[in-house]
Amino acid sequence: MLAFVIITFVKIAVVLVVFLLLIAYLTWLERKLLGHFQVRLGPMRVGPHGLLQPIADGVKLLFKEDIVPANVHKFIHNLAPLLTFIPALIIVAVIPFGSGIKILGYEINMVISNFNMGILYILAVSSLGVYGLVLAGWSSNNKYSLLGGLRSSAQMISYEVSLGFSLIGVLMMAGSLSLVNIVNAQDKFFNWFIFRQPLGFILYLICAIAELNRAPFDLPEAENELVAGYMTEYSSMKFAMFFLGEYGNMINISALATTLFLGGWHGPFLPPVVWFLLKMVIFLFFYIWIRATLPRFRYDQLMNFGWKVLIPLALLNIFITAVIMIL
Repeated sequence: MLAFVIITFVKIAVVLVVFLLLIAYLTWLERKLLGHFQVRLGPMRVGPHGLLQPIADGVKLLFKEDIVPANVHKFIHNLAPLLTFIPALIIVAVIPFGSGIKILGYEINMVISNFNMGILYILAVSSLGVYGLVLAGWSSNNKYSLLGGLRSSAQMISYEVSLGFSLIGVLMMAGSLSLVNIVNAQDKFFNWFIFRQPLGFILYLICAIAELNRAPFDLPEAENELVAGYMTEYSSMKFAMFFLGEYGNMINISALATTLFLGGWHGPFLPPVVWFLLKMVIFLFFYIWIRATLPRFRYDQLMNFGWKVLIPLALLNIFITAVIMIL
């Protein structure tokens, strides 16, 4: 029992440190890739090729003055960044990064908590993130912030429905809600659900970008319309926590896509964890590439696309999957 508790705490510590480092260097990767896409160099000054830039940014934000405008609702204004960041942090608990390994005779699973409702846990916790954005907009006593908060609530609710529907085909074919069981159902290359659920995969990719509030679906923080949307009145580390939440969710969405559609840790020659990280980086690269390529949607286009295109396609995917399974 004591060994189990110690191993669990060690796994939590390792995953937490790696996750925070990934968030920090994802900001560097995005700035570098966007620079190269736009024929620039990106960060170059702090460390070789700007590799120490995330550390410099973190120190700068830590020591910046925290300015709180008059007449804000201070408790909710301070709570909102936490409501954005904490759900992104605790989702990692159920994502399996690799198959089990043996250390000193103990079988150690490469997941903090493997339980049979993992996908429902992720959907439930990720839906809490919208409260942070809505409350940030409402509590800031700023019309631009309020509009950003309202946009985020409408957008995330709309696309969360399609996101959930896009996963049902995978759950039907895997016959389980456990992420470990879903990965085990993809033990061979052509058993990966990207081949067996191509429409579900495409719907997931699109809905995930909208859930992350990233271009071309970044309406809640559209700088040419809303200054910075729900983040307008935030500064210092509270401002940074919104970005930590956004980049943390990017990692979570990519890790979930790897788990559900790309066979998780399965792959030849390389260690399972390495395969998992490589597949995850492919998704992260794709999301950054999309940001550099596509212009922002209009708000009416965003809502029409979500309700009139994605939801019918997701329902069609469920119907086709059911028919194929019966036949």
